[in-house]
Amino acid sequence: MNETVTKYPANFIRNIIEQDVAEGKNSGQVVTRFPPEPNGYLHIGHAKAICLNFGMAQDFGGFTYLRFDDTNPLKENAEYIEAIKRDVAWLGFKWHEVRNASDYFEQLHQFALQFIDEGKAYVDSLSAEEIRTYRGTLTEPGKNSPHRNRSVEENLDLFRRMRAGEFADGEHVLRLKIDMASPNINMRDPVIYRILHAEHHQTSDAWCIYPMYDYAHCLSDSLEGITHSLCDIGFEDHRPLYDWILDEVAINAHPQQIEFSRLNLQYTVLSKRKLKLLVEEALVDGWDDPRLPTIAGLRRRGYTPGAIRDFCRRIGVTKSKNNVELAFLENCLREDLEGTAHRVMGVIDPIKVVITNYAQGRVEDLKVANHPKDETLGTRSVPFTRELYIDRADFREEANRKYKRLVAGGEVRLRNAYVIRADEVIKDSRGEIEEIQCTYDPDTLGKNPEGRKVRGVVHWVSATQCHGAEIRLYEPLFTVDFPDASDQDYHDLINPNSLTIKQGFVEQSLESAIVGQQLQFEREGYFCLDSKLSSPDKLVFNRIVSLRDTWAKIESRQ
Repeated sequence: MNETVTKYPANFIRNIIEQDVAEGKNSGQVVTRFPPEPNGYLHIGHAKAICLNFGMAQDFGGFTYLRFDDTNPLKENAEYIEAIKRDVAWLGFKWHEVRNASDYFEQLHQFALQFIDEGKAYVDSLSAEEIRTYRGTLTEPGKNSPHRNRSVEENLDLFRRMRAGEFADGEHVLRLKIDMASPNINMRDPVIYRILHAEHHQTSDAWCIYPMYDYAHCLSDSLEGITHSLCDIGFEDHRPLYDWILDEVAINAHPQQIEFSRLNLQYTVLSKRKLKLLVEEALVDGWDDPRLPTIAGLRRRGYTPGAIRDFCRRIGVTKSKNNVELAFLENCLREDLEGTAHRVMGVIDPIKVVITNYAQGRVEDLKVANHPKDETLGTRSVPFTRELYIDRADFREEANRKYKRLVAGGEVRLRNAYVIRADEVIKDSRGEIEEIQCTYDPDTLGKNPEGRKVRGVVHWVSATQCHGAEIRLYEPLFTVDFPDASDQDYHDLINPNSLTIKQGFVEQSLESAIVGQQLQFEREGYFCLDSKLSSPDKLVFNRIVSLRDTWAKIESRQ
């Protein structure tokens, strides 16, 4: 990871690790892991976990494994593995090694045999529904399976035959023998192996029995020498099982599991199941749709790794509910882009301006700074011609004094150019404005007119020296604060105005724009080329974020 990345601020996990290091626990080492299941694309919630796991290890001179929890071949594939690697690397992190839970399948199998041999595991032939019934409820204890007291020999034989593929899916499972009366349901003889006749993307058809997550995860942590197993608060009730398995096996190391609150981001869904449905139902343009909170979607939208890392640090690390406003993420992005994004001009909703006292065919190349506060970013040439485009919202035939743009009979400054006056409005047969005829003051390039007050400044592009562009404006995908928590069908919560497509014009210099380069369209917001739709023949720009929180203003008027 880039050495300039700021360290994580004080939090309860940092305090625990600091104390462990100070006391020489784990020989002073800090080893973490990020263990995603490759059954979908990562999202902003995963970014929080990535930044925390990699950031904590880095801060204490340790390292982090990228481990794929590939224990369910029915839902996982290699596409997701490559996408996850790409996302973690793009965020700026380097893993120590890539590991897979499947790397340990043989060892996990041997541990299971050990549990059976010691009378701590048994093969259960109840159906899945029967197992749920026997498990009990939060207020009522479970009851023992009729197969719980099978002999060690019978269990070993059945488990061997499960491994050999003699039984159908669901016919048997292997369960730990713990306590069916435990107040923690996770300790009521949890299933640790099930039969799945499915080809695995790493092990092919070598296995037809697969370990459950709770069993594979803690043992993988231990085999890798993980010191601090950081996971979201949903696994807090699973920690007793995590510790029980490691205490019974007594191998390399006993990592400390520490839970933190998961992220809930306003106007987004972070449920992988719902995200997958949005993609499969074609309600969005794939996993990298710029409206999605996936890392791939944020990258395509134009977000920067630095802004996401900064956001993840600033939201804090606690055990309490972590509901975060979308505006906070957007402000982190604006802060990151403000100092680096080149300023350019683009007109999203164009209306033509003809400067009647400017010579036809004349082209004046104006030298314009790429950033008003950073000379090192250089300059560019912006052609000024007789015919221009300005934004339709920047002209009114009549307006009060609060309107600081072009008004019929009034003057306004064109950004980096001259002062113009609107003299006449030309309309079509429907009464729609076709063009505004103006005159310019040739003595106002770089200076104010003497004795006259100009209303304001508007952006523009030459109508004859520009590029047409499709401009995509995004709003939140959902209309309620936290749709994951809503009881309504998520289809009913989708914002029908989450994407607006405009046909506009951008200045000539953007013919050399590259994918991944963030730009500020002056007075409009931050934009970048769409990595999937844009081409040299068709420029497609995504609005990354507006210059201010316009969504909050719209919402307040509803």
